[in-house]
Amino acid sequence: MTKRKAVTKAVIPAAGLGTRFLPATKAMPKEMLPVVDRPAIQYVVEEAVRSGLTDLLMITGRNKRALEDHFDREPGLERALQLKGDTARLAEVEYASQLGPIHYVRQGEAKGLGHAVLCAKRHVGDEPFAVLLGDDLIDEADTLLATMMEVQQETGGSVIALMEVEPAAISAYGCGDITAIEGKDFVRVNSLVEKPAASVAPSNLAVIGRYVLHPAVFGVLENTAPGRGNEIQLTDALQTLAGGEGEGSGVYGVVFKGRRYDTGDRLSYLKAVITLASERVEFGEDLKTWLKGFVN
Repeated sequence: MTKRKAVTKAVIPAAGLGTRFLPATKAMPKEMLPVVDRPAIQYVVEEAVRSGLTDLLMITGRNKRALEDHFDREPGLERALQLKGDTARLAEVEYASQLGPIHYVRQGEAKGLGHAVLCAKRHVGDEPFAVLLGDDLIDEADTLLATMMEVQQETGGSVIALMEVEPAAISAYGCGDITAIEGKDFVRVNSLVEKPAASVAPSNLAVIGRYVLHPAVFGVLENTAPGRGNEIQLTDALQTLAGGEGEGSGVYGVVFKGRRYDTGDRLSYLKAVITLASERVEFGEDLKTWLKGFVN
């Protein structure tokens, strides 16, 4: 295998307005919505760290200061918990601020996911890097991102995560036309379409919020015109790389079969809260007992 630069950097776009959760997100970033007792964004940061990424960059926007505050030290709160002898909560608070070096860049204007990724160019440089969307929660027992990083090292291209959805639901996602690769547990992506109508979608494989990208994507994004929704679409740039040749070309897919929640969708968010809460040692069994009675 060709020796390639290791993937050590993560880019976490978190500049969205969270309009689907208004009015709750009028004054609070959607990424800070609690999933049990941790904000959704912390699960994403934990996944990046768990996958071996050591340099994290968050792409933020106006009214996102709470994200920085959450991952920063709060000496006053820590002292108060220490004086109370509340060591369990103190450990949780300290843990969030010890997840690793997190850097922040403002997107400035919401011009799409492709533009958000492009904002990371100076920080990332000429290394392959991971992109984790703040809306997507992947089950912590799953090794999706680590697997994608391995595929990137093997192929030298860019890697996307794909997941089967009901055909009628494909119009809400980017969609992949793929070809199986003999002897491999990943696929070649021939082309990508952003939010196609079900009648013309090439498959029911939806692009979900995990990517491992070759830095060649930056040059493509700089020359990608606004597409659907008048935004710079990452899907369009990946389409160019999929059909290109030379260094950084080629797009591959890992088909994910585990648990994933879209915390930007109200129903999926509620499912995430209930599922993860029901698995907690402290109160999971009590919650499941209550749920059975409530449903009946």
